[in-house]
Amino acid sequence: MISLSPDQKKVLKDVILWFKKDRATIPFVTLGGYAGTGKTTLIAVLRKKLHVIQDELKVGFASYTGKAARMLRQKLKGQNVIYPKDTVGTIHSLIYSPIVNDEEEIVGWEPKKKIECDLIIIDEASMVDETIWRHLLAYGIPIIVVGDHGQLPPISGNFNLMQKPLLKLDEIHRQAKKNPIISLSIQAREKGFIKCQAYSDTVVKYDRLQPDTQEQMNELLCGYDNDTLILCGYNKTRIKLNLFIRNALGFESPYPVNGDRVICLRNNHKDHIFNGMLGVIQSIERVNDAWYRAHILMDGEEKTYQGLISATQFNNPQALNYTHQRKEIMMGDLFDFGYALTVHKAQGSQAKRVILFEERFPKMTDDEWKRWLYTAVTRAEEELYIFTS
Repeated sequence: MISLSPDQKKVLKDVILWFKKDRATIPFVTLGGYAGTGKTTLIAVLRKKLHVIQDELKVGFASYTGKAARMLRQKLKGQNVIYPKDTVGTIHSLIYSPIVNDEEEIVGWEPKKKIECDLIIIDEASMVDETIWRHLLAYGIPIIVVGDHGQLPPISGNFNLMQKPLLKLDEIHRQAKKNPIISLSIQAREKGFIKCQAYSDTVVKYDRLQPDTQEQMNELLCGYDNDTLILCGYNKTRIKLNLFIRNALGFESPYPVNGDRVICLRNNHKDHIFNGMLGVIQSIERVNDAWYRAHILMDGEEKTYQGLISATQFNNPQALNYTHQRKEIMMGDLFDFGYALTVHKAQGSQAKRVILFEERFPKMTDDEWKRWLYTAVTRAEEELYIFTS
């Protein structure tokens, strides 16, 4: 039997009231919750309650990325609350259909004419952009939007579903407070400061003045694997870290090659790739000085991306999408090395191990810094190592 906190009970009551009385006139509700407040637990309890209210209810659970959708499925399955007519997947798989050519190759995607569900529940909603949200609303299906309102706003644009959530979970669960990562996330969110010390064997903030800090940093970076996220603030730092890690992993070419980890830097709804998605190059060849043709397996996705990617974007401190070259690079997609990421680009990602380089931009307000640091800390699932710049 799951025991809910007082604020979980209140939010549950409010959502059920909306579902029973208001969903026809109020198309969606937004629920914000900090790390450790039990958002997924509440979703599971809510689904069980809704089954009692309407046993034939079809719920479409969806997350922005394949990896997040898999994690949501595992958690809901563990609580035995995925009912026969429910679906769990990416938002893209829920609302888009493939466009197929005569050779039965997928050449694009288009919004489905109809969705077979009675309610949509979006998890990790802070990543949803304005285009996807507009398409979701167009179906006229009630939506419950769930996300962390303490995080940074979406990577680009002014749209932010979680800016002012209607309902909020603020109470950190007692068990979660014992987790040093959750404890540091509270410090980051409330104070914007984390003291240099060991919080556990695997959660440490290093003092740069200590003589062995550099050695410990190099050892952690050289131990990079696919369970690791390396985060920083500045693009120039990201480029240096990507170079260091590629050298440590034995990549001799300065150019992208098979096996390189990469990150997408621009949404392409047609090809089902989105800003911030990570993947691994399966094959790559030069087309000319400006373009590669690549096959990239994106994390958590079943289908491999195939297309032209910009050669000049790699190791470029600025996304070409925001330069005078924007029109020139519209024929293909933008990727860069994805071993080290800026925190803004890592919003939709989590990893077992996070190595964080604290870097505050001079123009950042205190609130922006707190959100930056909080977002960075909450990318870590088990291990967190922090270095000051």
